[in-house]
Amino acid sequence: MEVSRSFIRSLAAAIVLACIGSSQADGIGIEVPTHARPSDPHPESLRLHSPPLAAQRDPVGAPLGAMPDPDRQKHRAQGRSHSRGTVRSVEDARVQSPPVAAVAMNAGGQRDAPDRSASRREAPSGARQGAAAPAIRATGGKGPRRLRANADFVPVPLQGSIDRVQPMTGIVLWNDNVADLNALGADVQLEFAYLKYSDVVNDQDVYDWSAVDARLASAAARGHQMILRFHDTYPGQTRISIPAYVANSPGYELTYRSVEGRQTFIPDWRSALLQRFVLEFYTRFAQRYDQDPRLAFLQAGFGSYAEYHLWDGPLALGQTFPSKAFQQQFLEHMGATFDQTPWSLSIDAASSTYSPFSAVPALRQLRFGLFDDSFMHESHSGDDQEYNRWAWLFFGEQRHHDSPAGGEFNYYSDFDQRHVLDYPDGPYGRSFESFAAQYRITYMIGNDQPRYQTRARIRQAAMATGYAFRITGLASNGECVRMAIRNEGIAPIYHDAWPAANGQRADASLRGLLPGSEETFEACIGPHSPGALEIGIESDRLVPGQRIQFNADLP
Repeated sequence: MEVSRSFIRSLAAAIVLACIGSSQADGIGIEVPTHARPSDPHPESLRLHSPPLAAQRDPVGAPLGAMPDPDRQKHRAQGRSHSRGTVRSVEDARVQSPPVAAVAMNAGGQRDAPDRSASRREAPSGARQGAAAPAIRATGGKGPRRLRANADFVPVPLQGSIDRVQPMTGIVLWNDNVADLNALGADVQLEFAYLKYSDVVNDQDVYDWSAVDARLASAAARGHQMILRFHDTYPGQTRISIPAYVANSPGYELTYRSVEGRQTFIPDWRSALLQRFVLEFYTRFAQRYDQDPRLAFLQAGFGSYAEYHLWDGPLALGQTFPSKAFQQQFLEHMGATFDQTPWSLSIDAASSTYSPFSAVPALRQLRFGLFDDSFMHESHSGDDQEYNRWAWLFFGEQRHHDSPAGGEFNYYSDFDQRHVLDYPDGPYGRSFESFAAQYRITYMIGNDQPRYQTRARIRQAAMATGYAFRITGLASNGECVRMAIRNEGIAPIYHDAWPAANGQRADASLRGLLPGSEETFEACIGPHSPGALEIGIESDRLVPGQRIQFNADLP
């Protein structure tokens, strides 16, 4: 009996294997569950990558040699201080009837993020010989889907072009510069504002967000989004920047000191109550705004302008500037608190004089972006030991994979402001486009540029930042749609954006698609006419009037 049972089991297994092989040979797919959902920003179960690139530099393995002077002179122009819905963006492109010839998808790159897993798929039968298969990010729809053979798909023509500044990128103006914002219109997509903590809180546990809401609403009304930065110290300002209940608490010492030659309010960082408030503030802020489409990015930090320094001021860690222990607590708290909105620090946080990053290298593994508020000064990036260049390298050359790079054109001199966008030589022999590509810039504050540059030049410079998508392949089998998309820009998009066919999204996002990389997205939208497809890129982080465009030239 044992022999008989063994024989029967072997025979049954052989029959099952034969059936599977026959199904595959006939082009009948095996049902695969789609675990990811559109709300999942990173559906790893559906992200399939082509073979990885060669090993790259450790993202936190920046040079740690002799540090340039962290308290370099930071010239500032006088008078610098200036007093959740769902919107889908569809780049409408009605396609023509598809030709009979089979589509040839280009080989795709992949995102090389060290903290995300990646599975692999063999090249589809229709792929070019010797080329890596484009990564297939998703099979759209709900529940199991049958992965059909490539022969079922036919190419679909598509035309599209990017002819405007893309959302969440470009040259940034201050939120109160209403005249220039109105004059530039869609050539600006981002606005910036400083705020004090006392603009929101004065009495304990009483949060009045009206000042924040007003700025977000005014930007959204112009079809723009905001970058916000809360500061504790602003040279020349004596108004108390922290809540009154903290400033009036027992043991708190009100302090006014000279910073950059001007009398300035400086918080007393010995106060445990102040420290608790700052952590609580960002918790409350994230609860309210982390998914708000009117907010693109948040900048954070301590000291002058929240730039992580007290140049020409009275530095005393734990008193006029937060202790490194509290900074570590703050940074870890920020990393745990914000899930959707990218937050950034000044490159000055690289200084071991001020910050704990050198002493605690693991902090550099946190996902945060960088901003450089003295961008393109005369000696900027002259070599790897120049201060700004060194600070960027300290945080790693792959930080842009997950978080945005930005900043502000320097105010070291009027000459710099006047000529920083001159093309092609800039103020000192290099164009803004060259610097932007080097640092993977997504946005740059240039509030004074309308005084010196034409609208056309500002638009041109803005379109040289951030992401730019090209659809390199489009195919349909009458039920599912495949879109091969390459990022032709200089940085990823940092909010979720989904390729969509006839208003139905693929189950994977373009978020994090690296410059030069290409991946294939699939959306199973049900029966449709390939000749009547409408292809677009949708995002829940857009405000009315915004849309994400794409380039395409598919005959």
